[in-house]
Amino acid sequence: MITPASDRVLIIAEAGVNHNGQRDMAFALVDAAAQAGADAVKFQTFDAGKLALSSAPKAAYQKRSTDAEQSQYEMLKKLELPRDWHLDLQAHARAKGIEFLSTAFDPGSLAFLKELGMPLFKVPSGELTNAPLLWMFARAGVPLVVSTGMATLSEVELGLAVICHALTHDAEPASVRDVWHAWSDPLQRERLRGRVTLLHCTSQYPTPMAEVNLRAMDTLAHAFGLPVGYSDHTEGTLIPVAAVARGARVIEKHFTLDRALPGPDHKASLVPGELASMVRDIRALEIALGHGTKTPQPSEWDTRQAARQQVVALRVIRAGDVFSRDDLGTARAGFGLEPSALWGLVGQTARRDFAPGDVVNP
Repeated sequence: MITPASDRVLIIAEAGVNHNGQRDMAFALVDAAAQAGADAVKFQTFDAGKLALSSAPKAAYQKRSTDAEQSQYEMLKKLELPRDWHLDLQAHARAKGIEFLSTAFDPGSLAFLKELGMPLFKVPSGELTNAPLLWMFARAGVPLVVSTGMATLSEVELGLAVICHALTHDAEPASVRDVWHAWSDPLQRERLRGRVTLLHCTSQYPTPMAEVNLRAMDTLAHAFGLPVGYSDHTEGTLIPVAAVARGARVIEKHFTLDRALPGPDHKASLVPGELASMVRDIRALEIALGHGTKTPQPSEWDTRQAARQQVVALRVIRAGDVFSRDDLGTARAGFGLEPSALWGLVGQTARRDFAPGDVVNP
């Protein structure tokens, strides 16, 4: 079972709504994510009628990538993932060696996904401030990966307080006061550890580099003491790899079979080859980050012996002579005293003869 708490970065290939309502495309996305080496492939589960009113406007990026005259509800209705696909997609994913995930956007969808036995739930950025639904997410009994796009730090804190209450109470709060009361108890806050990972995110598709603000991921880690990750909507793979270098434990990245396909998220998505490249780079970076202790690496010992200099005689020195600074220098010899020992030799008496270039020992 996958969890964000393992030592390995959890890489979620976000298929989202990029199946465009086509069953074959949904299965092809699972195949592409598995072939790329991702840990999980994630879709989105929602009832368009419960998610958006018929009068709800679309975001600017959605208008640019879909029919501008179409309502948000009409767009979402075409992008629903039918309930009867889920079990087949889950079985197909697991047969391919990858976990199936999906994000819920309404209580009914959340209840349905709980029945499928999700190993974790991703809380989308738009639902961070949806306290009643967030409380239900927290009651699901599995780890939460909480995205924070569009949010202020205070909104993230309120969301965590809601989760904290849900983890320690069986009934919904009567008011926000109850939520803050739970948050004020350090023992209740401690329940978040091992259960919540925060994802920094910019909810713009694609995200301009000037709006990535990757240091905000550090801010989340320092503010709340929880594991952090990054949900990426930039073009390319630079930023998710950089996020891992900064300590991200979870990376979520949209992908598609073809960026030219119609739909709101294709343009900000990787194609399969790029997704595979990102996974390879992250896995290589994990190895390169190492254990953190500053010590010679196994392959360095031979180089260390060959590349470092030792104390040598610069001119003829007779036994009984007192070493002067002008008598001594350094050169690569492969053995002998380290250069820092040179100063301590000055003023000592030579115990034997040294020719120019001889390794000097007192």
